[in-house]
Amino acid sequence: MSCPAAGTKSVLRIHLYRVGPADQDTYEQALALLRDITPLVQALPPDGADLDVTGAHRYFDRDTRDLALLVQLRLAALYGLQATIGAGPNRMLASMAAAVTAPGHCTIIDPTPDAVAGFLHPQPVAALFGVGPATARTLADYGIHRIGDLTDVPALTLQRILGKTTATTLHERARGHDPRPVIPAAAPQSAGATWSFPHDELDHHAHRRALIGLTERLGLRLRTSGQVAARLSLTVVYADGTSTQRTRTLAELTAHSPTLTTTAYDLYTRLALERARVRTITLRAEHLTNAQHATHQLLLDPADDKRRRIEEASDQARARFGDHAVRPSTLSQVSSEAAPTAGGGPAWSAFRRRGP
Repeated sequence: MSCPAAGTKSVLRIHLYRVGPADQDTYEQALALLRDITPLVQALPPDGADLDVTGAHRYFDRDTRDLALLVQLRLAALYGLQATIGAGPNRMLASMAAAVTAPGHCTIIDPTPDAVAGFLHPQPVAALFGVGPATARTLADYGIHRIGDLTDVPALTLQRILGKTTATTLHERARGHDPRPVIPAAAPQSAGATWSFPHDELDHHAHRRALIGLTERLGLRLRTSGQVAARLSLTVVYADGTSTQRTRTLAELTAHSPTLTTTAYDLYTRLALERARVRTITLRAEHLTNAQHATHQLLLDPADDKRRRIEEASDQARARFGDHAVRPSTLSQVSSEAAPTAGGGPAWSAFRRRGP
């Protein structure tokens, strides 16, 4: 593939294989390496990034495929990282290309209209950026299953099905258009913790006990540091080294452990694990901000007020007597399930990343 014509963008979507929320030092090092290729790097934690390499073609005298191979080579040589790369003329196409690429390989979408259509049309509509499960079901009810089917629907008909705004947006994306720029930015401030099982764990009850332990720990750290989270992310790593991640924006900024637990349970339930052998579970609180900027919605619920008073008293006890002075009764079996770390400590490891 030759270098893109003048005026044509070239974007890489990078996924770092087997880099998780607990490997943030490695992730930050990888981002620094990517910025040596182009200053236009947008971090997508915990393991991804978008690169606009349009200007790098002339600097390195390489086309898009060769630049992708250069990135893979440098990441492997300096940090032992395996990278999956998708490339295309915009962020959406690069992301979709990466999604269908095997670990350690590259998929390059040529910017020509025929190449873009040839890639998009066979894809299911759910693969299109902005199409969630509800929209996909609605389209399926009308016999629209693939992106190629979507491009065949007249614009006015699509508006009657989805509404004007959604229909207009998807009509453009189904034709490979995505105006979003790559915005150079550091990873947003976040904090999290990882639970490692002593063996690949099948028991759903053990998984849920681990989630309680993680949300208790994470909530305490946020409250102690005077911070609240806007989003919660769950990453589950399986016995074969593969992983699944789910993220949820919280209803309000919070550091309240029961709220974090409820959200973590919901994220876990949505994974619909069937006899999955789980190796580690990681929770990450994202988009942290000062607790003084947060407002709590008054529920006029005595039970909620009681839980918050108990939480405040528990925090005071932990500050005086240690983190394990107070903990939920559900965690009574944790010590017997936990796999010690290399240093003989508890089975969870905490991490923290600061933004700009």
